[in-house]
Amino acid sequence: MSNRDLTYLAMKSKQRNKAGRTFAVLSGLLAFSAIIFLAFSVTKEIRLLGSANSDNVQWQLSQTEVEFLEFSKTLAELPVDLANVRQRFDIFYSRITTVLQATVFEELRDDEHFQTSLDAVQTFLRLSVPLIDGDDAALLAALPDLRQSSIQTRRDVRDLSNGGLDLFATASDKQRSAVAATMIELAAVLAILIGVLAVAVLYLNRLLRALTRREHQQHQTSTRMNAIISSSLDGVIVIDAQGSILTFSPAAEAIFGYFAEDVVGRDLATVIVPPKLRDVHYAGMERMRNGGKKAVVGKGRVQLEALRANGELFPIEMAIHSSITTEGEILIAFLRDITKRVADEVELVAARDAAVAGAKLKTEFLATMSHEIRTPLNGLLGNLELMSETELTQSQSRYVRNMDTSGRLLMRHISDVLDITRYDAGKMTTKSEPMDLSVLLQDIIDSQTSMAGANQTTLSWGWDGAPQNWIKSDPDRLQHVLLNLIGNAVKFTRNGNVTLTVAAQPDGDVIQLGFTISDTGPGMSADLAGRVFDDFVTGNTAYDRDVGGTGLGLSIAKRFVSAMNGQIGVESVLGSGSTFWVRLPVSAAQPVQRQPALPPPAARPIRPLQVLVVEDNEINRTVVRDMLEKGGHRVTEANDGRAGVTAALSRRFDLILMDISMPVMDGRTATRAIRRGTGPSAHTPIIALTANAMQEEQVNFLADGMDGVLTKPLTKAALADVLGRHTGAVQPATPQAAAPQVLNSEHNAETREILGESGYARMSGVFVEEVEQFILWLDDPASHDLSALAPQCHKFAGSAAVFGATALHTQLKEMETAAKQGNDSAVMALRSKLPAIWKATRALVD
Repeated sequence: MSNRDLTYLAMKSKQRNKAGRTFAVLSGLLAFSAIIFLAFSVTKEIRLLGSANSDNVQWQLSQTEVEFLEFSKTLAELPVDLANVRQRFDIFYSRITTVLQATVFEELRDDEHFQTSLDAVQTFLRLSVPLIDGDDAALLAALPDLRQSSIQTRRDVRDLSNGGLDLFATASDKQRSAVAATMIELAAVLAILIGVLAVAVLYLNRLLRALTRREHQQHQTSTRMNAIISSSLDGVIVIDAQGSILTFSPAAEAIFGYFAEDVVGRDLATVIVPPKLRDVHYAGMERMRNGGKKAVVGKGRVQLEALRANGELFPIEMAIHSSITTEGEILIAFLRDITKRVADEVELVAARDAAVAGAKLKTEFLATMSHEIRTPLNGLLGNLELMSETELTQSQSRYVRNMDTSGRLLMRHISDVLDITRYDAGKMTTKSEPMDLSVLLQDIIDSQTSMAGANQTTLSWGWDGAPQNWIKSDPDRLQHVLLNLIGNAVKFTRNGNVTLTVAAQPDGDVIQLGFTISDTGPGMSADLAGRVFDDFVTGNTAYDRDVGGTGLGLSIAKRFVSAMNGQIGVESVLGSGSTFWVRLPVSAAQPVQRQPALPPPAARPIRPLQVLVVEDNEINRTVVRDMLEKGGHRVTEANDGRAGVTAALSRRFDLILMDISMPVMDGRTATRAIRRGTGPSAHTPIIALTANAMQEEQVNFLADGMDGVLTKPLTKAALADVLGRHTGAVQPATPQAAAPQVLNSEHNAETREILGESGYARMSGVFVEEVEQFILWLDDPASHDLSALAPQCHKFAGSAAVFGATALHTQLKEMETAAKQGNDSAVMALRSKLPAIWKATRALVD
């Protein structure tokens, strides 16, 4: 608003305040005068009313007695004038009737004594009326009795008159007291009212002074607001209800390219509203003038297009508010040019889309790399497995084992990367099943005992508080997390202690499970502790020289813990050890009665099958073909999806192994074509033979009509399992004991990675030497003491678990159990098989 407008409003405000003060004083005087006048009038009326009632009642009662006396006198006169008697009786009768019916006697009639006298008089009247109204002869005859009755009634009339006068005197006293009290109250009320009015006048005067000060302040505020509006970076435009511009701020001039003096008084629509929006603007203004709904007024910020003086359209952000003034309703619009912000938002959206596309590309890249790496690995590991079945020298066998170990180690790294991708994509799932936590923890400790011993480190665990053995959780992921944390603590700690502490804290239906892994190792700097759960963080270069690892273990552990709705963290001081902690919400579970382990069924032969292998990689086709042909099966090959569809439509196969990524036609398209067709292999089991390990992709394979998935690298065991489950071609065979797996190659590869080649060689040497001494100790008759045998078996079973020596670990655990049970014959039977198992194990571990 302009300064002229502000000055005009200030003058109008002062005039209204002066008129208000004058009106308040005159109103106070007028009210005071009216109160005095009313008080005087009320007092006078009360006095007059009280006097009138008093005179009337006293006169009536006295006259009643006088009339009765006149009546009695006429009765005593001789000769008796009967007409006069009747006249006096009627007058007395009317007086009593007035006493009985008149309102002014109502309070007297309520008095018991007065009513008694009145009843006696009424009785006299009731008995006398028949005589008075009779003929003269009868009246003359009854005169003696009538005289006697009047003499008796005279006392009642006297009592009636006196009693009424007494009652009236008492009532008059009370009335006077009441009037006096009323007058006192009226005076008090008037005094209070006068005081209130005085206070009100004072308050009004004070309020007027405050309003004057406020007006002055508002004037200053208006001046400041005018200055603020003038210097505001946002444009301010004020219009009236007709849409005419009243104020056009300097910022608005800069935004729209107009001078204020050129646009004030003009229609807003013709100045800044684009032509395509003017009809909407006019309709909204008309609706507002008619009291209708306001579309944008008071609705906060809205984004619209506006028009500059040069005809350019540009985006603005606007907020409109309304205000009522003496001239009517006005609208105040705050406008901001958001051309740059809109451009930035467009750029930001483009960057976001690029980031999303990049994340998607990363996932696709990892899936593709998984396929591309698994495909040659399938050929490599498959050929190594086939080669291991040929006649090899001892050196060649060692080389083959080393290559197989390295290949499976590489496969585990690929799986780690895919786990990270699966979690980051929100597609990692967990399970919840009953598990014995103490057994799981003891197995983990046993598996790390040998490594801890090699580092001269003590490894132990225990409960903090009451144990909670049976819980529901994901045992595989929990084992992975704890094994990684404990393995790292053991790996980095020399000549120290590693302790696992477990605590269970009930919280309603949930149990908050806490794991604390403390070590006395070298510790970490604050910077490393803050990054230790990031991908590919392996510590400083000194650590890198001592131990192996990709730096993915802790990052995967953190993702697993998060997937189980838990938390993980570390507290460490460089040179003083580290403490890793895990908090997991779990629920209690009932103990599960596990069935005793049965020996695995003997390998059963499978009848020869007709198998179609659809694979574009020649090496992979060769590996699969050789594995199948060694099992006695007949193989037909197709080097792309279209050739595979043609073969499936031409003849019947017992099983189809279908690669996914192939030229000409991919495996998913080929599968859908086979299923839609009517060829002899339309219902043949189709197994995806793929390097795509992403779970969501495998689900899509099954949705396309495939019956299962074989993930590369392919193994003979996995292939045999598929042949048996999906073809029903298993032939019965005589059961025989299956030889246990001597070495778990994947576990052994993991140990190699953790220790590094030099560390693995050193520890495996210690392991071999200790087991050799243990077997020699068993040959000593003194070792037959079962109480000494059980802890020794437990010790070396843990060492065997570290190296993945499955058969040796199983044999030693069974010996430990038999020794604890005191079963000497079972111990002897198990011990007799130990040298042969150790010989096979040593050849693979060394």
